[in-house]
Amino acid sequence: MSSQFSKVFSQLTDIMRTYGDQLVCERDDSSEYFVNTAHIIKNKKPLFFGAVQMRKNYVSYHLMPVYVFPDLMESLSPELKKRMQGKSCFNFRSVDTKLFTELEKLTAAGFERYRER
Repeated sequence: MSSQFSKVFSQLTDIMRTYGDQLVCERDDSSEYFVNTAHIIKNKKPLFFGAVQMRKNYVSYHLMPVYVFPDLMESLSPELKKRMQGKSCFNFRSVDTKLFTELEKLTAAGFERYRER
């Protein structure tokens, strides 16, 4: 794991940790931070909120509220949209303060939407 990826992982984990005391932490180690809500869905499993995962070539930031509420992505910058893989995952290879700030706001909006429902 490169030190650059470690910095990316640390900063993205800090964003997700903001809500950690209000969520259920399933995993918190040097390669993954994974949180669920306390809400149990139809399959009798907790509703996934998000995760930060260290991968071989990038760091992934998973944010399930953007999948559940796709309208949250309407105001995303083209730069952040380019980082998307799938419907709720953003990949980073280096620290990008501007995009991390945007992701922080998106995470806050997603958390609020989850809480409202």
